[in-house]
Amino acid sequence: MPRCNWCGSDPLYIAYHDHEWGVPTRDPQVLFEFLLLEAFQAGLSWITVLRKRERYRQVLFGFDAERLAIMSDAEIDERMQDPGIIRNRRKLEAARGNARAWLRLDDPAGFVWSFVGDVPKINRFARIDQVPAVSAEAEAMSKALKKAGFSFVGPTICYAYMQACGLVMDHLIDCERHAALAGSIPSGAGRVDAV
Repeated sequence: MPRCNWCGSDPLYIAYHDHEWGVPTRDPQVLFEFLLLEAFQAGLSWITVLRKRERYRQVLFGFDAERLAIMSDAEIDERMQDPGIIRNRRKLEAARGNARAWLRLDDPAGFVWSFVGDVPKINRFARIDQVPAVSAEAEAMSKALKKAGFSFVGPTICYAYMQACGLVMDHLIDCERHAALAGSIPSGAGRVDAV
């Protein structure tokens, strides 16, 4: 299967590329999980986070926002001793704070999707160097998330989040997933930016 070359040959990365990345999701639980994972990824490679994802699910209560919002400082201290996660106190505290901010949103999925007008943006990039690290939509999302009390949500993180959750679809045009995902959006529903 032709794939985007960034996923390399790691089976975990290939599975993520083939089954998750760029697939539109409106599931609040999935959207919340990816928001936290993208924050943990800040300054690191995505494969590092993918390799620790299952452990994060275990230590962060299955990404249950309600439980995570009341995580105690002692529980954060415990997690700081766990070699199975990225041990960064600021990021763990941000996960707790972001859970609280998430719970304050009336409609988290609607909020997230509002930055792309509620329809996926389908890009048509031929080369990885054409894929942006930031977009106007990601900058707007970052600003709104920060205003709502979120942290570790800069524009670059927000763009990666939008890619992960299918708000924007950046599979390269020669990748089999591009055709599959672009074809799954009802005619006229997606916006297409050609390069």
